[in-house]
Amino acid sequence: MRTGLSEKTQPTASAIDDEPVQLLTPEGVRTESVEYDTWVEDLTGDDLIAIYQDMVVVRRFDNEATALQRQGQLGLWPPSLGQEAAQIGSARALRKDDFVFTSYREHGVAYVRGVQLEDMTRVWRGTANSGWDPFTVNMATPAVIIGAQTLHATGYAMGVQRDGADSVAVAYFGDGATSQGDVNEAMIFAASFKAPVIFFCQNNQWAISEPVGVQTVRPIADRAPGFGIPSIRVDGNDVLAVMAAMRVALERARTGGGATFIEAVTYRMGPHTTSDDPSRYEDLGEREEWAAKDPIQRLERYLDDQGILTDDVRTAVKAAEDDAAKRFRAACIALEDPEPMTIFDNVYAEPHSGLERQKREYAAYLSYIEGGTR
Repeated sequence: MRTGLSEKTQPTASAIDDEPVQLLTPEGVRTESVEYDTWVEDLTGDDLIAIYQDMVVVRRFDNEATALQRQGQLGLWPPSLGQEAAQIGSARALRKDDFVFTSYREHGVAYVRGVQLEDMTRVWRGTANSGWDPFTVNMATPAVIIGAQTLHATGYAMGVQRDGADSVAVAYFGDGATSQGDVNEAMIFAASFKAPVIFFCQNNQWAISEPVGVQTVRPIADRAPGFGIPSIRVDGNDVLAVMAAMRVALERARTGGGATFIEAVTYRMGPHTTSDDPSRYEDLGEREEWAAKDPIQRLERYLDDQGILTDDVRTAVKAAEDDAAKRFRAACIALEDPEPMTIFDNVYAEPHSGLERQKREYAAYLSYIEGGTR
């Protein structure tokens, strides 16, 4: 069981250092941090292997999804390539009763929360309006409206606060979302009511084709203290640093300290979505620089140096990623088109006259179309 913040060295986050917190260098060398080491000291070799396997598996089925889109099996896919450490490290720090609100790129978070692979494909194949039941995994389905999920998370956190529980709400979003009014409004409410919410910004350097320098001239983490919310700027490709930062934020939220803003500095190694061509705006040299900071390779080097990554472990991880890719592809292709009239299901909690009118009109339209094709 983790001890409280008062029994640990609590990081001071009121003034933000431009250099992100780092516990593992790109070369896989473990560095020391008085403030953050204690937050990951409980991790065993088996824990690290499990984290590594999660990252490898997520990258594999993410790549499989991109291939499926190219083959016409998915209408669209937003890759998470390069952001595995930010997602796995943060999600593995959560409890089951915490509730997660994400954008559309957090496949690693969904995987850790227990979302089934076939449920990740439904929306992107166009066979459902949503992917999964949020209450079975305590994770809302992805929000495509940029930044809207921060308001949902803050509202949920305020509800938890009033219930007297110590669970936490987490909002995941990108650097571009920080320019949206919703994100700033959410932070105002979170700060004013000391809501147990974590704002987790994956700064992957690009808001579609706009670089982060267009969004801000200072680190994004500098913004939150202006609202009265402490911030942590962390190396988003360092899974240990991400987990440590997330644990600090969770402990603060559970013990009445309110919200925390985490900026995970990472890089989007793939396109914004499969309809995007990053070669039209991305600097090749910058991409190569970030490729050398690859999150999986970094952890792999560390595990190898520690003698943890044995041949048996490598074989098991390879089998897990192969199995995930196979299941993901099979589940995607097996999805059947829904009956047209089901589009009205689960839109409202209770039926009403306006919805019934639309159903009648749509049914008449379908009948007309079917009659015209005979």
